[in-house]
Amino acid sequence: MTGRAFLNVECSATGRRWVGPSGEDDRLSQAMEQITRLPAAVCRILTRRGVAPDEAEAFLAPALRDLLPDPLTLRDMHRAAERFLRAVDRNERIAVFADYDVDGGASAALLLSWLRQMGRDATLYIPDRIDEGYGPNVPAMQALARDHDLIICVDCGTLSHEPIAAARGADVVVLDHHLGGETLPPALAVVNPNRQDETGDLAHLCAAGVVFLMLVEAGRQLRIAGRKGPDLLGFLDLVALATVADVAPLTGVNRALVRQGLTVMARRQRPGLVALGDVARMDTAPTPYHLGFLLGPRVNAGGRIGKADLGARLLSTDDPAEAAALAERLDQLNTERREVEAAVRDAALAQAETRGLDGPLVWAAGEGWHPGVVGIVASRLKEATNRPAIVIGLDGDEGKGSGRSVSGVDLGASIQRLAAEGLLLRGGGHKMAAGLTVARDKLEPAMARLAELLHKQGAGTAGPADLRLDGVLMPGAATVELISQIEAAGPFGAGAPAPRFAFPDVQIAFAKRVGDSHLKISFGDGLGTRIDAIAFGAFDTGLGPMLEQHGGARFHLAGRLEINTWGGRQRPQLRLEDAAPA
Repeated sequence: MTGRAFLNVECSATGRRWVGPSGEDDRLSQAMEQITRLPAAVCRILTRRGVAPDEAEAFLAPALRDLLPDPLTLRDMHRAAERFLRAVDRNERIAVFADYDVDGGASAALLLSWLRQMGRDATLYIPDRIDEGYGPNVPAMQALARDHDLIICVDCGTLSHEPIAAARGADVVVLDHHLGGETLPPALAVVNPNRQDETGDLAHLCAAGVVFLMLVEAGRQLRIAGRKGPDLLGFLDLVALATVADVAPLTGVNRALVRQGLTVMARRQRPGLVALGDVARMDTAPTPYHLGFLLGPRVNAGGRIGKADLGARLLSTDDPAEAAALAERLDQLNTERREVEAAVRDAALAQAETRGLDGPLVWAAGEGWHPGVVGIVASRLKEATNRPAIVIGLDGDEGKGSGRSVSGVDLGASIQRLAAEGLLLRGGGHKMAAGLTVARDKLEPAMARLAELLHKQGAGTAGPADLRLDGVLMPGAATVELISQIEAAGPFGAGAPAPRFAFPDVQIAFAKRVGDSHLKISFGDGLGTRIDAIAFGAFDTGLGPMLEQHGGARFHLAGRLEINTWGGRQRPQLRLEDAAPA
């Protein structure tokens, strides 16, 4: 890489090179600061997001009504909403077939909650991950078709030609976001922004976002008929949870959906999310972190190693007692999941290291690895190596696996191509995540071919991920007011990384190890202001030992600012991610 490292940090405590704003970034943010009178730190974030000065005010206060697309821009949308309302009006028997992850569960809960408010109910069907696998299958669709007039497949179905054809006697509507093939299944409607004949403008929506748009269109059709449907704003907590948990980019309408959804969730009106937040010991207003790392994994735990429908039932129930019982069970399953995951993670990492971590693909396959945790382990391998990762559990003649990708590398398209070439039995997904089933005797050639396809997209060319920083701050500038203004540029997550700042040439006043691997410190610049910082997992890298044994030395510290609320008081805090000697 050319150019000087930011603050001259070529190799930090975590082995990363620090990269700061470019000269062009500096010029743009200074211009925005002069025009908008916003703090320099906020202007840096906005310019990095590509926001022009005259757009800053609207960006910092996004209105969902201004950003929500017309649902009818998606193909088959009118037909899907029309058929859905006809089933409601005629009191037809409706089944909702959903994927077993958070996006599927939230999508199902959106439909079930909407129907309940209209005085209707529906059958919920979520396939067992191990016995049935992902998506519709022929026996399940045949059984549902015998007892129902309409089957709605959410977060699945776009590639399910044979199972949907088997649903004779019932209409099938697909509301999905996974990559479509050259042909569509024989459903009455397939609403999917990732169909090959779509523009791709809404490709960043998760399935719950697609379902929400269908309900918006259903509400429009009801209003035209002089009738009123449920208030959809109250459903945005589910859309926000699914969007964050499915790692959809927090840009465009997704950003507005999540922002408004967090506001709705903070009202604690949905029994399932209230109970889940309580067992997860959430004691502050919800943020994307809570959705992605506290709530999402617990909802997912049922589909991973428990009963597949627990998450969807929790999200859709109106009964606080049932919600409390389901949340408790999911919390227990999540603890079990972590134990299973740890064993698979250690074995997968050892195998991947033996194979080599410097190629375009990191992969591992093991006998009896639980299908419910291979996706999480793939994510861990991806984070550790900055490369696309595949983890496969072998059972008999087949292996079922899951993959996670890095920015700029479309894993789903490559997996789909492998399936078309006959190297996989099944496979599909989207850019950042995919699932696959492979014959044991084709495992090695399939992975070799996948590595070749990913290499063509540039996978494997990068070293350890650089740490991108948005600029420098002095401790005295990191106020609660500034952090609140920074948070107005959020929410932050996939596709919209949280801003990171460096605090240069500071001295550590206090350092204490917390638990097995975390570190708490207090630091200042000698001018009177001190800031507390927490570094999670610091002793899993060189960061913890370096700062714990600081010996009075001065350091550059880097991380994300947040507000720590304790005892009714708010204080600035640094979520410390890296450090280097000053």
